[in-house]
Amino acid sequence: MPKRAVRSLVEILIILTVGAGIAWAGSQGGSRVGEIPLFALCAGIAFGINGLAFIPAYRYQTERYFDLMGSITYITLISTALALGEEIGARDILLASMIAIWAFRLGPFLFARITRDGSDGRFDKIKIYPAFFAMVWTLQGLWTLLTAACALAALTSPSAPPLGAFAFAGLGLWILGLGIEVAADKQKQAFRARPENQGRYITSGLWAWSRHPNYFGEITLWVGVALVALPALSGWQFLTLISPIFVYVLLTRISGVPLLEARAQRRWGEEEGFQQYTRQTPTLFPRPPRKAGITPPESGA
Repeated sequence: MPKRAVRSLVEILIILTVGAGIAWAGSQGGSRVGEIPLFALCAGIAFGINGLAFIPAYRYQTERYFDLMGSITYITLISTALALGEEIGARDILLASMIAIWAFRLGPFLFARITRDGSDGRFDKIKIYPAFFAMVWTLQGLWTLLTAACALAALTSPSAPPLGAFAFAGLGLWILGLGIEVAADKQKQAFRARPENQGRYITSGLWAWSRHPNYFGEITLWVGVALVALPALSGWQFLTLISPIFVYVLLTRISGVPLLEARAQRRWGEEEGFQQYTRQTPTLFPRPPRKAGITPPESGA
């Protein structure tokens, strides 16, 4: 068996082990469906949906439905937790609404983008290897489970404290993060729609404040979700607060920023304008631009 396949299979085992650990922690003291903890059932659904989706994706060598399946997974998990849980309170409705609004917005947006572009360059060297491609789909199962973990733990918890400061602070952060993510996506979309900007990198709007403002918004909104969920957690469930940490690590160390920065360096790394842009603009956390009129116009992916 090739080394790449062995490595991918080991990674799949590690991913499933981490998922099982989170499923156990999130299930402690939570609702049950017969003998099965509801949180653990949701974990199984997350991996099951993405495992099944991998089969036609590899058969037809396509990543077109990858991000859309991620959003479908989130919506399925939240719907399952609400439908099979105990009493539905104000916090449950708030958490479910926050995640559903985010998923309904992002999934179709990414699907429309890949339909327009025809492919996602991140998968060019992945989808041809079955074990490697399967690992990526398994990682998406873990991604959906971990990022929604604290919300799922709160939804499946019998504890129902009233909404308070944490909930309002969390909602505020979620609104801020979602607003930044939507604005950044729209700015890049509008930039790329102009023929003269094809193949260039954006340095205007929020992209003058950060090279990846959409990722900053993503991380911020999941911190908000964690704050809303926090008062309903207890005991081992507090481990599910790894959710925003996982989002940060995934986007800044694994699948987001590193891939896009490497691609940008390959395309524009020798251009003086791009070098100036990267020197003056932080990678993630926004900072007011030091100088107006950085040229040329576009970054990223």
